[in-house]
This record gives sequence, structure tokens and C-alpha cells, in this order.
Amino acid sequence: MSVRLRNATLDDLPHITAIYRDSVLNGTASYEITPPGEEEMAGRFRAIQEKAYPYIVAEDADGTFLGYAYASAFRTRPAYRWMVEDSIYLAPEARGRGIGRLLLNALIDSCQTLGFRQMVAVIGGAHPASVAVHRAAGFTEAGLLKGTGYKHGRWLDTMLMQKALGEGNATDPDPSVYPGILFQG
Repeated sequence: MSVRLRNATLDDLPHITAIYRDSVLNGTASYEITPPGEEEMAGRFRAIQEKAYPYIVAEDADGTFLGYAYASAFRTRPAYRWMVEDSIYLAPEARGRGIGRLLLNALIDSCQTLGFRQMVAVIGGAHPASVAVHRAAGFTEAGLLKGTGYKHGRWLDTMLMQKALGEGNATDPDPSVYPGILFQG
């Protein structure tokens, strides 16, 4: 399988928007009901990039867009700044091909390099494939929230999974790692 991973750009927004649209309409990874348009997705993309979080895309050797992944703040209060939440979305034809694993591993590497200490996955619908991908990457179950969303005519659970990055919570973080880009105040 020849898959290329690279940093996302604004030019990727039509593909990102289409994949997310499919996930909103047909899946449970997102608890949104109405898919946002490209303008809204551009705003979300810029907000992630302005905070210097990684945003990665996967494409086939022929340039076919397969999916994307990004990290973002788990919560915005300053004490949470060492923790990120991952998000991964795949085109329907890319599912089951190991693309999610490639994206997640690249995201983990990027976040470790940036100095983050924890990554959390908030898995809508407690989707078994997503749980399996995260478990294979070293995440452990941190909790199951029952009946957190109602979508597609059924109640959905949310699985929380967590992975320590770098030294995790074994040592104090180095505040000099952050130049003040990610968090103000």
C-alpha cells in the first residue's frame, strides 16, 4: 500500500469537508447532525493551525484523498495545555485499509515532538474499529459514557481512551517547550 502523509493545507478543504460530511450524515464519530459547509470547516481548520497543532492528510500514490487527522485542545484551560485530543476521519473507500492507523501514529509522533504529554480519544458511538485502532496504538480505556448522544434513531455511548506521550506524567513538563503560541494566559 502506497500512502503519502503530509501536512494539510487550505487546498485540502473540499476533500476534508466531503469526508466530514459523510461522517456526519452516515456515521457516529461526530455527534453533529447537520454537516458544516466549507466556510465553517475553513474556520475550524484555521483555528487548529493558529494554535500550531498538527493537521495531517493521507493520499494514495495517485493523489486520491483518503482521510485526515488532527490534534486539538482537549480543554482550553491552561493546566490542560499538555494534553491533546485526536480526531481521525476517513473516506469510505479508505476504511479497513490501515490508513487510520498510519494517521494516528503520525499524529502521536507529531504531538510527542511538540512536547505534549497525554493524548485522549473521544470516540463517538464507541465505534469498534476506532477503539481497535487506538488500542493498537497503545491507548487504554479511560471510561465509557453511556447514552451521550442520540443519532440515527439510537442512543450512542462515548468511549474515552488515553495514551501517555513521551514521559507522560512521570516528570514535570518543560514550560520552555512552548513559545506561547498554543496557549495565552
